[in-house]
Amino acid sequence: MAYWLLKSEPDSYGWDDLVRDGGTEWDGVRNHAAAKHLRAMAAGDRALFYHSGKDKAAVGIARIARTAQADGDEGWVSVLVEPDHPLPRPVTLKTMKAAEGLQDMAMLRQSRLSVSPVTEAEWKVVMGLAKD
Repeated sequence: MAYWLLKSEPDSYGWDDLVRDGGTEWDGVRNHAAAKHLRAMAAGDRALFYHSGKDKAAVGIARIARTAQADGDEGWVSVLVEPDHPLPRPVTLKTMKAAEGLQDMAMLRQSRLSVSPVTEAEWKVVMGLAKD
């Protein structure tokens, strides 16, 4: 299993929307690096659902329910994402930046990417920060 981070503006499509819908097609990604990450996802992988914009916090765990399929005719792809569970406590960007073990996290190095990988070690750090 691999780990990922998916960013979304909560005003456009947030965690509550994902839970309400029971899942969504993660489409519309038009960045080559982010699309490469979508292509690498496997069913069963887990992803931090991160609210960008004013919230700037990981708020839930989603699972990849289906691997990449075509999203339009330009070679772009999408994956099916389903909610798993909310984090016990949101993990803010500020907390991530200050945390030992996250200094090389892709999202912190390439903050504009909407989809990025998370190493197993980074995942464990974030899960520790999210505990009650």
